[in-house]
Amino acid sequence: MMATINMQQGYAAVLCVLAVLGLEAAAPGECELTRLLQDKLQYEMRLQYMKHYFPIDYTVQVQYEEVLRPSNITRLVRGRQGRVPRWERSRDPLGLHGSHPLALQRNGTVSEAALRYLWFHVSSQAVLRIREVLPEKHPSWKYTQELCQLFDALGKEYSKYRQTDVETVVADLVKLIHSAGAESRSKAVRPKALLDNCLKVMRMLYGVPCELGVRMGGPTLGNAGAAQGRPVPHHGTCSLCSGRWEST
Repeated sequence: MMATINMQQGYAAVLCVLAVLGLEAAAPGECELTRLLQDKLQYEMRLQYMKHYFPIDYTVQVQYEEVLRPSNITRLVRGRQGRVPRWERSRDPLGLHGSHPLALQRNGTVSEAALRYLWFHVSSQAVLRIREVLPEKHPSWKYTQELCQLFDALGKEYSKYRQTDVETVVADLVKLIHSAGAESRSKAVRPKALLDNCLKVMRMLYGVPCELGVRMGGPTLGNAGAAQGRPVPHHGTCSLCSGRWEST
């Protein structure tokens, strides 16, 4: 119980810092889509589709660079300095710490827009990883397809960004995420954990500028203010789920 309270207080502190700093304005389209994502990523849905419909302790293989946790954003926001943990150093045989989320803090120049750009690419890849292991008749197929469609739509919002428009450290990380052969640096993660991270980081980055409703006290940051029954925008075929999202 005490650990839960401390975790919730930590999230509240980060959200307060974000509000004080004043996040760069998000486009209206981004805000609407993140609200739809928040609806679709409600705790009950993540629990049902990403845990109950999978075998016990089932995991998917992802790159180390495809795991973006709230703690990474917390370090960035609070401006902490520090070395990459030993367990991360041992998992980086190519010496790519400078482009790992845990190392972004050392640069101190990462904009909020760049963090959202990074979150989009990490999260869309997470959805793709889950989609890749699902047969079409799996009970989580349709749910994952709807997430794909939302990220497809969000990708159109981000299509105006180019890697030259964001800080080099973020551009390099996005390039690494989409590079061929990067799967050699993989780790096993539960599907629900991938979507948990997606939602929590999204709320940190979009919660203030997009006025995402957040309540403390639930198993996640909560879904207060999230409208129910919003239709998922359909943009033809799910290009995200038919192949990798290509960054520009």
